[in-house]
Amino acid sequence: MTRYLARRALVCALPLALVACATQTPPPNPQPRPAAVVEPAAPPQPAPAAVSNAQPVETALPEFVRATSAKYDVDAAYVRSVMEQAEIRDSIIKAMSRPAEAKPWSDYRPIFITQPRINAGKAFLAQHRDALARVEAEYGVPAEIIVAILGVETSYGGNAGSYPVVDALYTLAFAYPRTNQPDKIARENTREAFFRDELAQLFALGKETGFDITTLKGSYAGAMGWGQFMPSSYRDYAVDGNGDGKVDLFNNLDDVFASVANYFVKKGGWQRGEPVTVRAKRAKGAADFEPEGLEPRYTLDQLAARGYTPSVRAAHAGDVTLVNLDGVNGKEHWIAYQNFYAITRYNISKHYAMAVYQLSEAIAGRENPLAANAAAGQPGA
Repeated sequence: MTRYLARRALVCALPLALVACATQTPPPNPQPRPAAVVEPAAPPQPAPAAVSNAQPVETALPEFVRATSAKYDVDAAYVRSVMEQAEIRDSIIKAMSRPAEAKPWSDYRPIFITQPRINAGKAFLAQHRDALARVEAEYGVPAEIIVAILGVETSYGGNAGSYPVVDALYTLAFAYPRTNQPDKIARENTREAFFRDELAQLFALGKETGFDITTLKGSYAGAMGWGQFMPSSYRDYAVDGNGDGKVDLFNNLDDVFASVANYFVKKGGWQRGEPVTVRAKRAKGAADFEPEGLEPRYTLDQLAARGYTPSVRAAHAGDVTLVNLDGVNGKEHWIAYQNFYAITRYNISKHYAMAVYQLSEAIAGRENPLAANAAAGQPGA
């Protein structure tokens, strides 16, 4: 708003709002945007420069330039010139330190599940129904899921980000504050390696696509385009949706729709025709159960033995998991299938995935959570 997000496990572990998922465009004086980035699951690859995290920027940057040039065959003088013009932005550091995903579900949900966003999603789906139907037929990802991703990520393309991508990645790769506390060093090293790799891949992306990377704008995490893809995800999962020989996630909706769907299938393991999630019933006296991670690794019988059963039986193949949310009216329990997990590969957050799912249901006209709340006299309507 998606390597999203290959690095979403990092995003989940760090105090970041990442990774191809930054959703609100900041005003001219940038403010934090509520959600975080495309994509951004697998452990991050090492940064192209094998720099020591104790090195000052003056030492680390020349090594980064040399390694990036060698790895991606990009002219070193060009890399150096771009980095010399890059700016460290305090607003990016402030935004990254306040991820929306850290909020409880009761506070996170109203950011994205609103009547104006639902209405805009319905209109967008109607306007692009034919193109979305073609993508759904090819990839098996429902049109409303693709639209909901764009709604959460960029308000259907209206808020794709105003930060220079080079500045965002440079700031997070070389200037994000370090505590040097022993229990945080590994996490901070991983964060630096992730963003240095993304910055290097931005140069590779520019070479491959012809983009002038100094002009690209995106989220405070460096995510770009309608679907908020990080540079690595752009290179790995973006596809040419209309056969014009180019992949443009900034201006070409055919490419955007196909790329989001391709990401779900290739990265998330989306299962055609399978459910996403259903409410769970908790048996009286059942003990609290909080699964580790978001992977579907239990059978329905195993969850039933713990006192959790689906409120509606959905035809599905494979394992499931239990998702617990702190709702406005108390604990919510959900049975989550493989396709819920697929959404979390875009952004490793159960809140993000649930927001996408509920928005998609409202856009498709199956269930409007706001209307349901109003009918029940519940807060949040």
